[in-house]
Amino acid sequence: MNTFLQMSDLGVGFATERGYFEALTQVNLRIERGEFISLIGHSGCGKSTLLNLVAGLCDPTRGGVILEGREVRGPGPERAMVFQHHALLPWLSVFENVALAVRQVESGRARVSERVMEFLTLVQMDHAAHKMPHEISGGMKQRVGIARALSLSPKVLLMDEPFGALDALTRAHLQDALMAIQARLGTTVIMVTHDVDEAVLLSDRIVMLSNGPSATIGEVLAVPLARPRDRVALADDHHYHRLRQQVLRFLYEKQRKVTPLKGEENKTQTGKLRA
Repeated sequence: MNTFLQMSDLGVGFATERGYFEALTQVNLRIERGEFISLIGHSGCGKSTLLNLVAGLCDPTRGGVILEGREVRGPGPERAMVFQHHALLPWLSVFENVALAVRQVESGRARVSERVMEFLTLVQMDHAAHKMPHEISGGMKQRVGIARALSLSPKVLLMDEPFGALDALTRAHLQDALMAIQARLGTTVIMVTHDVDEAVLLSDRIVMLSNGPSATIGEVLAVPLARPRDRVALADDHHYHRLRQQVLRFLYEKQRKVTPLKGEENKTQTGKLRA
C-alpha cells in the first residue's frame, strides 16, 4: 500500500549575512490517511517551516513532499491551513469569509450557500453566519477559520498553533470539537503545538523536533490511547501520564543541550514549555 503523505530527506536552508543557514535537515516521515500528527519542539526548531513545506508555501532546498504519489510544488486546495490568528477578512461577514473558500471548489449561488452553511453548522457557528468578525469572540473566529479550511474538503488539514491565543476553557472546547470533526470526516491533520497535553490528547503520533541549528526529527512517539478520548477520564489514566512524561523528557533533555546566551547561564529555560 502506498504511503498517503511522505517527506523524503526534506531540508530547507537560506543565505544569511553569516553564511548559509540550514533550518531543517534530513526530515523523513510517512503519514497515513486519517492520522492526526502533532509537531512539537522548542521555539525556532522549524515546526512552522515544516508545516509550510507541506502546504507548499515555501520550497525545500533538498528532498520533497509527496502527497498521494505527487510532489508538492505549491499551495493547493487539497492542503488547507488554519493559522494561530484566524485571518478572517474584517470587511466580510462570517458567511462570506467561508464562501470565499467555497467558491474555489463550487459554483452556483445555491450550492455555495448550502456548502457554507454545512460547514458553519459543523463547527456550531451557523447561528452567527451574518455577523461580522468584530462581533464574535476569539474562539468563535477560530471556529470560522476551521470551517473555512474544511469547506475545501482538503485531504490534509494543516494547523499552526490554532488554539495558542485562546483562554484555557475555550481551547478545551475547540480541542473537543476538533476531535469530533476529525472522527466524523476522517481528515488527515498535521498540527503544530507547544502544548504537551494538547499533543497527547489529540494525536495518533507526536513528532518531536530537535533543536537547531539544523533541526530534524528527534523522536516519533505513538499515542495508542483509545478513541473517542475523554479528557476527564484521561486525567486518571496512567498511560496518558506516561506519554506526557515521555514528551516532557525529550523536550527537557533537548533544551538542556542548548548553549545559553551570554548572561543567561543561570536562567532556566524549561519554563517556556507548556506542561
